[in-house]
Amino acid sequence: MMRLPKLCETCPRAAPSERRPRGAFVSTRVLRAASALDPAGDFRQAPSITGQPKCADMIDLYTWSTPNGRKISILLEELGVPYRALPIDIGQGEQHRPDFVKVSPNNKIPAIVDHDTGLSLFESGAIMVYLAESGGRFLPTDTAPRAEVMQWLMWQMGGFGPMLGQAHFFLHFNKGLSQPAEARFAAETQRLYGVLDRHLEGREHMGAEYSIADMATFPWVARHEWHKVDLTAFPNVLRWYRRLATRPAVQCGYQVPTDTGPIPMPL
Repeated sequence: MMRLPKLCETCPRAAPSERRPRGAFVSTRVLRAASALDPAGDFRQAPSITGQPKCADMIDLYTWSTPNGRKISILLEELGVPYRALPIDIGQGEQHRPDFVKVSPNNKIPAIVDHDTGLSLFESGAIMVYLAESGGRFLPTDTAPRAEVMQWLMWQMGGFGPMLGQAHFFLHFNKGLSQPAEARFAAETQRLYGVLDRHLEGREHMGAEYSIADMATFPWVARHEWHKVDLTAFPNVLRWYRRLATRPAVQCGYQVPTDTGPIPMPL
């Protein structure tokens, strides 16, 4: 699904009456670059496929169709922040290009450049906190509810993501490579799903309200087929997952930078 932007409301070329201040929530203007590289190999100067210059306060999102990449595009869609998605094909090794490493020193996606502040940022959790705080949504400011959201965000960053990623490696891509590794990561995946399922009992969200913790976790659950999990065995997770999958911003953000088909659902 290719969605090309109109001139974003904050662009200096917009009429004064159409400009909106930073932080005003406008409909998202997504610019999908045909490639994140210009002929000189500079990611920061990637050309627009529409020929439009990037707006001064637009966010560049360097991403690929992975759970970690989708976290950020879902959040940007929820915030309604103007951004353009620049695909970094990790299968072709583009994450190792020197100009991308300038943006993301750990040569991993996702990364962003906020042209309003000049900030480059990598690590999906750090990006989500930055964007939520900048937008004033999806991360509570009061101490207790904020701590709860941060707790579950760190749980996803430190466990639910890395362990499921290992499950993908051994259970999806390299079945038969190591039986001990398959058993270990299959068991840990089941344990983590059990943690989440118990937490979601009687709750609609991972925090008191819909937050970046939900957005960070959802794209990993969407890979349930890869880590060999039957979501019907975790009814609270399944209920939460089905509900989030109906959100328009989740549906749009899931398809950045390319449409990979419908969000997976158990039969």
